[in-house]
Amino acid sequence: MSGTLYNTDILRLAASIPHHARLTAPMGTSERRSPICGSRVTVDIDLGADGRVAAVGLLVRACALGQASASLLGTEIVGRTPADLAAARDALAEWLATGEGDAPDWPGLAIFTPALPHTARHASIRLAFEAAAEAAALAAAERVDT
Repeated sequence: MSGTLYNTDILRLAASIPHHARLTAPMGTSERRSPICGSRVTVDIDLGADGRVAAVGLLVRACALGQASASLLGTEIVGRTPADLAAARDALAEWLATGEGDAPDWPGLAIFTPALPHTARHASIRLAFEAAAEAAALAAAERVDT
């Protein structure tokens, strides 16, 4: 996939972030911020009895790339395990860092292919996945402790 960095598909995703409200008493919460542009994403997660994401809340104050990434995360996060989210975070980080190969196995991430040469934008793209992986790990630890 080639194209401009801020294309119509990115902007469409940025305008349609699901779960765009914080949870009232989440089992796990994490906030990530990009020092380069100031983008910030907060993710709240509740896990179900099966250890999978049952509820998610997102607070996204980010550029269009960060918003689009949060939208892709939010669309597919319910039903995922903390391990799934950690794997997605790591695969996204590796793909962005190397700038090679196919996009990670998370629906829609290929949309960021035009951003691969723009390393200053990578932090914004990673924010939602980083915050979700940490929030899910915290929620899992909360389940074990209770």
